[in-house]
Amino acid sequence: MKITYTGRQVELAPAQLKKLEARFAKIGRLLDGKEERGAHVVLSLERKTHKAEATIHYYNHQLVGLGSSADLFTAIHLAAEKLEKQCVKARTKWRDAKRMPHKSAPEVETDKPAPAEADAEPGRQVYRVKPALKRKPMTVEEAVLEMDKTRDYLVYRDAQTDRVSVIVRRRDGHFDLVEG
Repeated sequence: MKITYTGRQVELAPAQLKKLEARFAKIGRLLDGKEERGAHVVLSLERKTHKAEATIHYYNHQLVGLGSSADLFTAIHLAAEKLEKQCVKARTKWRDAKRMPHKSAPEVETDKPAPAEADAEPGRQVYRVKPALKRKPMTVEEAVLEMDKTRDYLVYRDAQTDRVSVIVRRRDGHFDLVEG
């Protein structure tokens, strides 16, 4: 980051300049990192109070940090802290405005499951069932009647044991019962 200092009745030591350049380099990395930004720092002394004003131009916006203290270096650090907060806020605002949210899978409210994610192999789908639906417990006979010709399996809560069970249709037409 290119920094220009304007001092009104104030001079900075070379050691102080190095520390401030490191601080403003961090702010430069926060902003973009791709493009060279320029910061203009105005230092002044009024009635034994040092004032520092740091300005950065960022995409047609001015980010300004003001700091005042009895110590010059503290005033510059206060201005840099305020400028850093503004940089983070401007950067996150710009980043959030440019991102588009991914469409989530619609939640299923009926017994018909909806595809949630596609596997690596084409033609296979993973179906996600919404567990929050309050379904009444059923017996094994009711579960077999509930399965029609199109379903290969049914997950239900057993009325006698109050456990989750799965009934699966085999290829020969019979059923397998998996109790949880």
